[in-house]
Amino acid sequence: MLFATFAVSRRQLSVNSSFPIPLRPMQLCLFEDARVPGLRPLVETRAAYALRLGGRTLLETANDAFDPHGIVLHARPIVADVMRQRYPATSVNVLPVGADVLFLNGRYVAANGAPQRRLEEKLGREEARAFVQNETLVAAWVPDAAAALPEDLLHRPALTADAFSHLPTTALDEATLVERPWDLLDTLRPTLVRDIETRFGNAVSVPLTDRPHAAVHDGVTGVHPERIHFGSGATVKPGTILNAEEGPIYIGQDAIVHERAVVRGPCVIGPKTHVKIGANVDGTATGTWCKIAGEVHDTILQGFSNKSHPGFLGHAVLGRWCNLGADTNNSNLKNDYGEVSAYAPDVGRFVGTGRQFAGLFMGDHSKSGINTMFNTGTVVGTNCNLYGAGFPPRYVPPFSWGGADGLATYRLGKACEVAERVMARRDTVFTDADRSLLRRLFDRTEAERTEHHD
Repeated sequence: MLFATFAVSRRQLSVNSSFPIPLRPMQLCLFEDARVPGLRPLVETRAAYALRLGGRTLLETANDAFDPHGIVLHARPIVADVMRQRYPATSVNVLPVGADVLFLNGRYVAANGAPQRRLEEKLGREEARAFVQNETLVAAWVPDAAAALPEDLLHRPALTADAFSHLPTTALDEATLVERPWDLLDTLRPTLVRDIETRFGNAVSVPLTDRPHAAVHDGVTGVHPERIHFGSGATVKPGTILNAEEGPIYIGQDAIVHERAVVRGPCVIGPKTHVKIGANVDGTATGTWCKIAGEVHDTILQGFSNKSHPGFLGHAVLGRWCNLGADTNNSNLKNDYGEVSAYAPDVGRFVGTGRQFAGLFMGDHSKSGINTMFNTGTVVGTNCNLYGAGFPPRYVPPFSWGGADGLATYRLGKACEVAERVMARRDTVFTDADRSLLRRLFDRTEAERTEHHD
C-alpha cells in the first residue's frame, strides 16, 4: 500500500465537495525546495514531505486534501533512492507525460482554509498558474506539464519560483509551510484532532469493550469513549485510562496499551506500537512499531523508535530507529521561561524557535545511554551515540560519539553495522540505498564534525 492505513480519501469527506474535476487525470507532484535543509536533522534521511505531522505525513495529508489521480515525487539526489524504496508504487523525479500536474511544496501543511480554497479553485482550468508566499513557491498548476516545462525539471536538487517565473502568480501569504523541526509541534494537537475526526467522525456509540475489531479489557477506563477509536487487532490491558476529554484518541492496528498506562487525547498511537506499563502519554503521535514508557507529551516519533523506560520526553521530535536509554530526560522549558533557541545546521548558528517549550530534535538512528540529560532545544544529528554524565552539547553533528566530556567521530562502518542489526529487529532490511545515503551524509558532514568535535 502506498500510504499508511491511517490515510483517508478526500471522497470520504463530503459527497457535496466543490472540488473541481480536472479535464485530464490530475497528478500531484510533491517537491522539495531550497528551504528544506532548514528541517535538519529530520530531513537528513528523507524528503520533507515524508515527515509525520500527526496521524499522517505531509505527503498523506496533501494526498487526502487533493485526492489526485496519482502521485509524483521530487526528491533531492541524496534521498531519491530511499524515497523510491519507501514509495515503490510512486514515480520519483520523473514528470508524467500528458498529465495535468499540481506541483505542491513538500513543506506545505494542507488544511481547510482560504489558501487551500484559492488553490482548489484553479484546478481543472486551462490556465497555468503559480502560487507564491513572498518569494517561496507554494504550488503551481500546470496543464500538460511535461510539454510545458523543461525536461530536467525534476532532476534539479530544488524547485524554486524561478522555474515557473513565466506563469501568472497568486499570493498565498497565509499558507503554512514548515521551516524548522519545531514547526511540526505548532500544528501537532490540531492536526491530531483533524486526522482522527476526519477518518472516524466524533461519535461512536459502541462501548469500548464491545468494539469487534479490538480487545479492550473491562478494567479499562474510557473518558468520552465516543471519541476513542481502534485499529484492527489493537489491545488495551486492564487498569489503562483512555481520556479523550481534550481530544480524540486512536490506537492503531496491532498496537498494545499495557496495564495502568494513561493516554490523554489528542493522541495517535501507531501500528504495532507498545505503550508500556504505567506510561503517561499526552498530545503525542507515533509512527509504526514504537515503544513508549515514562512521561511523553507533545511529541512526534516518526516511527520504529524506542523510549522504553521511565524518563521525560516533551515537545520533542524523534526520527526513525532512535533509542533512548533508561531514565533519559529532556528539558523543554528554560528556567527564566523565555524563548528557547536551537541550533540550525543549515545556517551554522543558534536561532530563536519562537517557542517557550522546545525539547529534543533527533535524527534517525541516534541513541542515548542510561541517565542521559538533554538540555532545552537540543538538536542531535543522524547516527549519534550519546552517553555519560552531564548534558551533551546542544548541537551534535551527524555521526558523533560521546557526550558532555567531548565528541568523537562515530565510524561509518560501525554505524551501518548497528543500523542493519537494529532494523532487522523490526523485520526491516538495511538496503544498499540506506547504506549509500548514510555514506554520502557522512562525507557531507565531515566539516561540521571538525568544527564541533574536540
